[in-house]
Amino acid sequence: MDRKIINLSCYHFTPLNQLEDLKSVLKSKCLELGVKGTILLAHEGINFFLSGARSQLDPILQLLRSTPGLSQIRPKESPGSAQPFQRMLVKIKKEIVSFGVPGVDPAHYPSPKISSTQLKQWLDEKRPLTLLDVRNEYEIRMGTFQGALNPQISNFRDFPQAAQKIDPALKNQPLVMFCTGGIRCEKAGPYMQMQGFKNILQLDGGILKYFEETGGDHFQGECFVFDERVGVDRHLQETDSVLCYNCEMPLLASDLTHPHYVYEKSCHHCFHGKPLGRGNTKPTPQENLL
Repeated sequence: MDRKIINLSCYHFTPLNQLEDLKSVLKSKCLELGVKGTILLAHEGINFFLSGARSQLDPILQLLRSTPGLSQIRPKESPGSAQPFQRMLVKIKKEIVSFGVPGVDPAHYPSPKISSTQLKQWLDEKRPLTLLDVRNEYEIRMGTFQGALNPQISNFRDFPQAAQKIDPALKNQPLVMFCTGGIRCEKAGPYMQMQGFKNILQLDGGILKYFEETGGDHFQGECFVFDERVGVDRHLQETDSVLCYNCEMPLLASDLTHPHYVYEKSCHHCFHGKPLGRGNTKPTPQENLL
């Protein structure tokens, strides 16, 4: 039997019902086959990252595609050197990506998308457009598109408030939003349209697909990823970036030479107290002084 590890990631916005039954069936099948990872279920859709051999994953995909609304899912596949997950989790959530704004419904009212090749062509041609990075500050520090707007948020749920500060003059101009794999733009795009932005486009497949299809032109740095790799370069190869032992902030290789970096103790982000983001939701007393 082929035991080569494959990682599958996918999200799909579609109305889902009988979530408890679906959760039970999926968890039972994954445990039976030895698949590990996380599946998030909500009435708005599904988001999952699974890892295992192809012989283990194929029956799970067949089961998912037999579910009403999920027949057309197309997971992104990447090879793995080892099993990145310790267990199998199937959770029912209010949203598959937390946003907290009523009325945002990507399944029925999505914002228009732009392909990676089309965006690269526009950037090559220097077309007048604004790029908006909807990711968290700690992700943007690792890399982003040249000239992209930074909303300066620690958590995606903070985006609606940050969006209120975007120049209203951009409401009638092309505004291209992007994130890691596209899922956050599925919420941010319709929200921006609700706020009166008339020419919103979201980068289809996010930064990772842009790297895959274009080679990463116009992007500076690397892309943070929410798995054991931490960061990937424009060739989708793992970089030397790591997570801080204390605050779990991503650190570039160059950050490891910072005077405040202490191996398995702290980094320049947390030597004075844990910063916001990466699960740290409340500021420490020291942060109130910054």
